[in-house]
Amino acid sequence: MGSGQVTSSVPSGTSEFQGKHVTVAGLGVSGLPAAKALHARGAIVTAVNDGDDARAREQAAELEALGITVRLGDGATLPEGTELIVTAPGWQPGKPLFRAAEQAGVPVWGDVELAWRLRGPDAAPWLAVTGTNGKTTTVQMLASILEAAGLRTAAVGNIGVSVLDAVLGDEQYDVLAVELSSYQLHWAPSLRAYSGAVLNLAPDHLDWHGSMDAYAADKGRIYEGNKIACVYNVADPRTEDLVREADVEEGCRAVGFTLQAPAVSQLGVVDGILVDRAFVENRQKNAQELAEVSDVDPPAPHNIANALAAAALARSFGVPAQAVRDGLRAFKPDAHRIAHVADIDGVAYVDDSKATNTHAAEASLAAYEPIVWIAGGLAKGAEFDELVANSAKRLRGVVLIGADRALIREALARHAPEVPVVDLDRTDTGAMLQAVTEAKRLARPGDTVLLAPACASMDMFTNYNQRGDAFAAAVRELGA
Repeated sequence: MGSGQVTSSVPSGTSEFQGKHVTVAGLGVSGLPAAKALHARGAIVTAVNDGDDARAREQAAELEALGITVRLGDGATLPEGTELIVTAPGWQPGKPLFRAAEQAGVPVWGDVELAWRLRGPDAAPWLAVTGTNGKTTTVQMLASILEAAGLRTAAVGNIGVSVLDAVLGDEQYDVLAVELSSYQLHWAPSLRAYSGAVLNLAPDHLDWHGSMDAYAADKGRIYEGNKIACVYNVADPRTEDLVREADVEEGCRAVGFTLQAPAVSQLGVVDGILVDRAFVENRQKNAQELAEVSDVDPPAPHNIANALAAAALARSFGVPAQAVRDGLRAFKPDAHRIAHVADIDGVAYVDDSKATNTHAAEASLAAYEPIVWIAGGLAKGAEFDELVANSAKRLRGVVLIGADRALIREALARHAPEVPVVDLDRTDTGAMLQAVTEAKRLARPGDTVLLAPACASMDMFTNYNQRGDAFAAAVRELGA
């Protein structure tokens, strides 16, 4: 297996992009490196961007200094002579630019597709992860496991470091842990991962994809051409359906992960131990112990599932069992992901502000009992009946905040009418302190006060990080 050495210099020989008219759609984290990489390879690049704000103008100046044409405030029209579009992943397929490209027969790639095609001949293989929830945590766990095995790796993709920067940089890698969103997969037709995983599927971004079927199909692209393993969630049959539909290399196997005792070709949990019955000799009879549930931080059910998925991908790459244990022990989750803030008067306060949709919130609620739940924000078209019905028996009380809290209140009235609800009609900076104060009033010793909003944060906060910080600050003030 190659070392993955690539450099930022222009590849030797004639570049396939030499003299080619390429339009880069969107600036930002992906557009900037894409435009620079294409320009360096001799392409005639025009960058277009919907916005014309201060950040866009700053980025435009950086590209124009290289001789790249930039059109700000016009992302709708196809520049004359365009032979290829490389788009930022968030740009919706129905945009006028892409309709014009389709009529003109111009192909559209994402930055991930460009990175895949620009890999060197000895490029590091990709272990790729997608899913509605848990992607970032799983990829970070995977990178920690790979590092524990002594491999040169990085967590890249939809995670802060662009795949393009990782592929074209001077750093040498043995393998990359790659987080991919449904947007990125939509625009990556030739991507072929070494092994891939779909963690779960729940309605999300349907305004972008058009339907649940289209969303699932884009997630399923991660399995196309896999060499060793297609990792799926036994508890979510739709992920296994995507494996069945994938065209993979000869010998590639379907490998499930489950919170139950694993069947053959699965990873699972037995008596508090994470075990592997997929990547072992004589898996009909044998299982390999990998780690203890207590090695996973935090050991909430959905996070154990993340750890099993990460372990499956690592094991598909030949990583030994001890590295799985050591990597999971070394891993520390990002902030605002089921983070324990404090215990006050026998009540635990937990920040899962990252639970911005109903699927993530339900996974979070499943980890605790009884719960005083702080929820609400921007619903983004979500419905809450299933979430509330499935979680009702765990609820001691509910405190609602945010613009669309009425939708959750109505679902509670239908499915948990006996649960006391506090509805806070305020969005000022003191709202979170009042929410935590009300939650403390409802809670009893042994309960968990859980911020798992099931909604986006932008009605009251800059992002979910600020919302989580406000919760933690309120808890600390209460404790003082």
